[in-house]
Amino acid sequence: MKLEISASLNYRLPEPVDLMLQVEAANGHGQRVLDASLDLGTPEKVSRVPTADGICDPIWLRAEGQLRAEYRALVEIERPAVDFRTLAAVPLHRLPAAAVPYLNESRYCPSNKFHAFVERRFGELEGGEKIGRMRDWIESRFTYVAGTSTSETGALDSFVERRGVCRDYAHVMIALARSAHIPARMASVYALGVKPQDFHAVAEVYLDGDWHMVDATGMTRPTDCARICVGRDAADIAFLTAYREIRLIEQSVRVERVKGIE
Repeated sequence: MKLEISASLNYRLPEPVDLMLQVEAANGHGQRVLDASLDLGTPEKVSRVPTADGICDPIWLRAEGQLRAEYRALVEIERPAVDFRTLAAVPLHRLPAAAVPYLNESRYCPSNKFHAFVERRFGELEGGEKIGRMRDWIESRFTYVAGTSTSETGALDSFVERRGVCRDYAHVMIALARSAHIPARMASVYALGVKPQDFHAVAEVYLDGDWHMVDATGMTRPTDCARICVGRDAADIAFLTAYREIRLIEQSVRVERVKGIE
């Protein structure tokens, strides 16, 4: 299956500012970028610093006045449809070193505060079955409402309020999984089925020796997603991080399935 992706960002920069941009679909790990272009205009400085996981490839910019970024890509999704609910958890002593950090708390996912709830609500379950029940619980109890969370909203806030957007659903999913000693991380994706179309966030859990996407919003499926990058939580995967105040002028994302060229 092939996805045609476009993303457009337009920001006003009142003074020279350093920015980190993460909008390009990753190449590999269940997907293949067949064609891509990125127009950044004429920033003062541009550099790439690949991350340790080998998935993300952030771009560092220094610009002033205005940032216009136009991204286009054709991505083939080769990720198999796997029922994560049937998969076993990996014993902690057998986890690979790269997965171990995703057992721990992070800025937006204070997993240690969820131990009592997870044990009471899901304690009799194991592995993928437990993750599936957590995912279903979040989708059935939460209401998707745009504008109800901010950059300061964490998993505990969303858990109490039972509402939010995709990043809030993913934060709660990650916190619950880590509380059950299952590694979990956050992924930014381009995805079919997201309404309104925008950058989307999902959880990924480590089961049976691999990472598996879990979308607690129920909007999309792993086979319909093109991964951009991964990290501990939203602080690591933001599509744009500015190190001074900037102002949004316009932003758009479009994801469509390409028909007739399979």
